[in-house]
Order: sequence, then structure tokens, then C-alpha cells
Amino acid sequence: MGTKVEQAVSLFKQGFNCSQAILATYGEQFGLRHKTALKLACSFGGGMQMAETCGAVTGAFMVIGLKHGSITAEDKGAKQETYELIKEFAKKFKSCNGSVICKELLGCDISTPKGAKIAKENNLFSSLYPKIVQDAAEIIEEMMNG
Repeated sequence: MGTKVEQAVSLFKQGFNCSQAILATYGEQFGLRHKTALKLACSFGGGMQMAETCGAVTGAFMVIGLKHGSITAEDKGAKQETYELIKEFAKKFKSCNGSVICKELLGCDISTPKGAKIAKENNLFSSLYPKIVQDAAEIIEEMMNG
């Protein structure tokens, strides 16, 4: 099926949202079942349906948490490491795309009928968002393998 980056972009092009594409691609290697990842990440698409933090970013944050997150309240080190890694991810994502905010990335607020119409008329989901998913996946790859 190709690289994980290609898998993430493919999932997005199949109709899954950007958060689903990232979490479902990377979650299994940390014990998260594919179907569970798709269900869990569904709520994060479209900037959580508020055109806020991009779903590709929230999906990546969940992947980082799966790999590095704390599993006990006392594990402050894992929590801090996770927080540092999501900050690093966000910085890298912003350097590629200028923002982590959905409406800023798209140039319209897809949580409104007018913004959704603009996105559809300008084919933003097929022209712009595959690159955003690809950028998120490439950063995750770099961070996980670096």
C-alpha cells in the first residue's frame, strides 16, 4: 500500500477526515485498532467542526500521545515529554503551512454554510488538504524515526 505518508493521504482521499487519516495510519503500531482509530478521530475533523485546530494536527497529537503519553498520574516525565513533542510538531507544521488553525489553512471557515460553499467551489479538500495531511504525516515520520 506504499509508505505510511501515502497511506494517510490515501485515507483522506477515500473520504475520511484529516484526523482519521493520521490516527488510523499510525495508531495500530501503538496498539490502537484501525476501526477504533477511525471512530475516535472522527470528531476532530474540520477543526472539531469549528474550523479551529486542524484535524491533521489533532490526529498527530494523538499519535504522539500513543507513543509517549503517561499512563499513570505520577508519570510527570512522560506527560512533559508529550507536551514538548506536540509543541515541536506544531512548530514544524506551522513552518510548512503558516498555521495549525483550519480556517486559516483553508482561508475560509468551513463550519459556516458560506465557508463550506467557498471550500467546495474552490476544491480545497482535493487541492489543498491532501498536502496538509501529507505534511502532518511527514512530520510524524521524522519525529518518530529521528
